[in-house]
Amino acid sequence: MTASRTIARDLLDWYDVHARVLPWRVPPGSAETPDPYQVWLSEIMLQQTTVAAVKPYFEKFVARWPRVADLAAADESEVMAEWAGLGYYSRARNLHAAARRLADDGFPQTETRLRALPGIGDYTAAAIASIAFGQRAVVVDANVERVVSRLFAIEAPLPSSRPDIRRHADAITPDERAGDFAQAMMDLGSQICTSKAPKCLLCPLRQDCVGHGTGEPETYPRKLPKKAKPVRQGTAYFVEAGNEVLLVTRPGTGLLAGMRALPDDGWTARSDGSGRAPIEADWTDCGTVTHAFTHAKLELRVRKAHLPRKPAIDGKWWPLDRLNDAGLPTLFVRAAERARSEDAAAQAETHDGDQTDDQTEIAPTVRP
Repeated sequence: MTASRTIARDLLDWYDVHARVLPWRVPPGSAETPDPYQVWLSEIMLQQTTVAAVKPYFEKFVARWPRVADLAAADESEVMAEWAGLGYYSRARNLHAAARRLADDGFPQTETRLRALPGIGDYTAAAIASIAFGQRAVVVDANVERVVSRLFAIEAPLPSSRPDIRRHADAITPDERAGDFAQAMMDLGSQICTSKAPKCLLCPLRQDCVGHGTGEPETYPRKLPKKAKPVRQGTAYFVEAGNEVLLVTRPGTGLLAGMRALPDDGWTARSDGSGRAPIEADWTDCGTVTHAFTHAKLELRVRKAHLPRKPAIDGKWWPLDRLNDAGLPTLFVRAAERARSEDAAAQAETHDGDQTDDQTEIAPTVRP
């Protein structure tokens, strides 16, 4: 038996016993057939996101839209609102656009045809083809990159090593049970061959792993030093009138495109905001929240104003007691919390005069 066949056999034997139980997954050996809709939905959600974060979102989506036709019939704003907090919002827009095509044409079963759908690249097409349809496909995500880099001690750093990683992954991918093999590689990377402190003694591929043999498996995959992200400055405005707050819809392109949000001063990943408020008002500073995007970090100053009446301004006035239903991205949820915490602090100071500013200060909310 060749080394590649031994690796596939040993890994599948391990997977049959240790496969993770996931809401979108059919257990190994089950007579149940994978649902292409659930496989596709989970793979889109899992792009750039952890399994733990995805599970509750997946369950909400499937409960609300149990079939692809249901998702296709939904309004895009409803889909975006349910996605709020999961990040990388272009995925939600592409998901909805693809659902409309799938509802009409059905699910394609080949990588080539799957790649033609919005939001599906090489990895996602391969994952769906292998897991949902049993096609032999080479599935390479970050977990697989790490496992293969260590298994063959690939010296070239990422991203230049990716062609070599794919070649090795292709060599060990079996013709049978390709979907189980892909999921086994992912599980191995997430549970055993972790980025730090890999559990080599528990690894079913330890005897074949060149990286383990070097005594320094953690040094693979090799990586170039990360460049520091630029830090952008911006301002968000919490405009209250009566018991409602002003929300706007962000532009259709750029960060958080098409999402409901608080008005801001036009910051982007490439430039700072102008600092200009959307209207003239008596503004109160409420502190700063920070947020990390893919290509930049943002320090978002939060300012607040109470108005006696609603001004003539573009946007939607949203009831304060239903703000959680607005589907705001995490950044603006935290900005709104920051603005509203100032009210709580002010009330506490009013009703308990012996508190100091230090006691009522609320620390900025930071999301790594």
